[in-house]
Amino acid sequence: MKYFFYLIGILIIAACSKNDNHRVVKDFNQNWKFSLANEPNAEAIDLDDTNWRTLNVPHDWSIEKGYQKEGETASSTGFVEGGIGWYRKTFIVNVDDKNKHISVLFDGVYNNSEVWINGHFLGKRPNGYSSFSYNLSDYLNFDGSINVIAVKVDRKAYADSRWYTGSGIYRKVQLIKQSKLHIAQWGIQITTPEVTTENAVVNINTKLENSSAEDVSNLSLNYKIFDNNGNEITKNDKEISNIDEIATIKIDIKNPKLWSTENANLYKLEVNLLQNGKIIDNTTETFGIRSIRFDANKGFFLNGKNVKIKGVNLHHEAGAVGAAVPKAIWEYRVEKLKSIGVNAIRFAHNPHAIELLEVCDAQGILVMNEAFDEWNEPKKKSKIHIGDNAASMESSKSYPAVFDEWAERDLKDLIRRDFNHPSVFMWSIGNEIEWTFSHYPKTFAEVNAKSSDQGYELVPTYDEAIIKKVFHKNIDGKDPLASIAKKLTKWVKEEDTTRPVTCGSVLPSVGMASGYGKTVDVFGFNYRATEYDVAHKAYPNLVILGSENWGNYDEWKSVIERDFVSGIFVWTGFAYLGEAGPWPRKGLNISFFDYAGFKTPRGHFYETLWKDEPKVYMVTTPESESEFSFSKKNGWKFEMQFTPPPVWKMLRKWEWYKVYPKWKYDTNEAIVVQAYTNCEEAELFLNNKSLGKQKLADFTDTDHIIKWLVPYSKGELKVVGYDNGKKADEYILNTTSKTVTKIKIESTKNELNADGYDVAIVTINLLDKNGNLITDNDQEVTFNLSGEAKNIGVDNGWEMNVQSHKTNKIITHQGKAIIIVQSTKEQGKILVSASVEGVKSDNLAIISN
Repeated sequence: MKYFFYLIGILIIAACSKNDNHRVVKDFNQNWKFSLANEPNAEAIDLDDTNWRTLNVPHDWSIEKGYQKEGETASSTGFVEGGIGWYRKTFIVNVDDKNKHISVLFDGVYNNSEVWINGHFLGKRPNGYSSFSYNLSDYLNFDGSINVIAVKVDRKAYADSRWYTGSGIYRKVQLIKQSKLHIAQWGIQITTPEVTTENAVVNINTKLENSSAEDVSNLSLNYKIFDNNGNEITKNDKEISNIDEIATIKIDIKNPKLWSTENANLYKLEVNLLQNGKIIDNTTETFGIRSIRFDANKGFFLNGKNVKIKGVNLHHEAGAVGAAVPKAIWEYRVEKLKSIGVNAIRFAHNPHAIELLEVCDAQGILVMNEAFDEWNEPKKKSKIHIGDNAASMESSKSYPAVFDEWAERDLKDLIRRDFNHPSVFMWSIGNEIEWTFSHYPKTFAEVNAKSSDQGYELVPTYDEAIIKKVFHKNIDGKDPLASIAKKLTKWVKEEDTTRPVTCGSVLPSVGMASGYGKTVDVFGFNYRATEYDVAHKAYPNLVILGSENWGNYDEWKSVIERDFVSGIFVWTGFAYLGEAGPWPRKGLNISFFDYAGFKTPRGHFYETLWKDEPKVYMVTTPESESEFSFSKKNGWKFEMQFTPPPVWKMLRKWEWYKVYPKWKYDTNEAIVVQAYTNCEEAELFLNNKSLGKQKLADFTDTDHIIKWLVPYSKGELKVVGYDNGKKADEYILNTTSKTVTKIKIESTKNELNADGYDVAIVTINLLDKNGNLITDNDQEVTFNLSGEAKNIGVDNGWEMNVQSHKTNKIITHQGKAIIIVQSTKEQGKILVSASVEGVKSDNLAIISN
């Protein structure tokens, strides 16, 4: 085994030595040793780790261990365990690299990581979402002997977040070899201060770093810019006289192709550092040319065009794979979001993976890049169910304990890392921070006589004098929240003056009076659409954005009726783990897509709001279960059924209506049929008999849902959408049998890259003899996988599913399930099939090359 790792190390250094003068970035993800235990002296070079498990990172041990009701788990983090884990990796460094700068870059380790090289302690990083690096050069062996890097991950506090975090080295690792004199990590900053369709000014700042090179003379930088097709369009040089100064150059690009949500045009910048005309370091950056602007009265402008932000919030995990998310899954998820009209994502509520930013750049998705959910005061975490706030202090110890020490570094590192991504259009310094400073909710309650529902239905006063009087009574001296916000905004501006600073405020009326809202450029309103008008009247120069919103029609209606509201970010784009309970509710599917990527009724509904293509979709509910009721005298009435105890009753406001994608009930049972459409009219047919045509305009003042009350009769239920009197779209539900006669199997891809990372998502549907999806007879499906691929997770999309994802079997939900297939580094044919009792699917072939 040790000889095997020796060979791996030789291969690494051989790759690193191919070009002695250029930077080499090496994939450092393979062949780590892992132990989920607090091993003593595990950083020691001579530790015997023979019995440790060998694996590749990214790796998330929490999702791997699975969901557990009992023990050290909590509803806030998805009923999974934390613990302490150790990772070790051996490698060889060539003697020719003794005069090089060699570093290791971790994109994310959750959390409280500590790193050693050959027994030397390099440092720690408490924040599990930050990217960080260490210089290894002074401690490496260059004589052919083995080097050992060791990483300790301490996540004993298993309830340390309000959502699922994952545990371990869950993002990629790279080994980087450079000249001692080199371009600094994240040392290239690209801005586009002047943008028109005729000409763009591209400003490039370059920071150099010297880790002990004595000769710093005769230096120059060479810049080349390439378009999307790889054509070189500019080439410029700059002499360097002082390596301690930022090197700045301005380059004009004629007739630039602008980056936008419709056309995500990208450019590549290649920067070479030369000494005496010879390249000693080089790097590349991808960037886009675009302008952004907010107006207090007209909203958001991209490249001078007024754009409504159609956004969603998104957490950093992805269902069955937990927090260790392959880039191909982010591509799949963002494509799904884009397909229903989404043009923006808020990274809730922490730095996300670089791969997701790359996908957003490529697909034209705007990003609100958020740094913190907590500052130096912690939020309460749940143990059994959302809202119980019962997690112990020890189990929920989290980032606030180190915020004062680490916040500046974490925030600035985030900005430096993500600076060149054109998708990033705002930096957010925090989410709902007011809840952790008691004088904010106390002032809100006293001023507005707030009810127990946290005042979500109120239109509070924005009289600053009244609020200030109560606010100052409730604080002892200076307001720490506003002071911290001012400091965070200052740190952002020290790194980036081209993008606005924002936050997600849950008590904006108090925040404006306290000065908190005045520290940022764009004030985000979380669940406060009822306050848009009064806030705009009180503060006409305030830029207002819906930073977190319920996924109902009223939230979007509030935007399209107001030019001054830039847009919204609906909670959420995809179902997420954590913030739920009681068991077995492991997370919340209150989203546009569930964990498996299946579009939800809410997703279909918002597609009709955000897309122009004609669409009609239909779901059903027994009247006895529905919140809608109908009478000939009063028409349709809605009465919300709040979430029953012990869960917080207001959770219902985040959930969609109780609906089913089926047409199968008791004969003559009264059924509420909901049609979601952007067509002018919709007509319902039962077994080809019309049950009436209705106008969408008759429902746009309420919920934007066309409804019928229908006595059930088996057969075909069809809804047809009409524009200008002509059929534009239709949707059909058929009564199904319970007998599965066929399994439909399909894949997102027919070919994979044999790189060990690429992913295909294979979906199965249980069908009856007529080819209809059976939604009411779920069965255990067994996936069979052969060839050059591995199964990295199965799922059915259901929030109540607590089966293991790391198996080849799963019970379907509403007739569906997926298996996530990942390539190896070997080429060949991959075969996937699925079976339930007595029925087997066809073999699905995927080629890996």
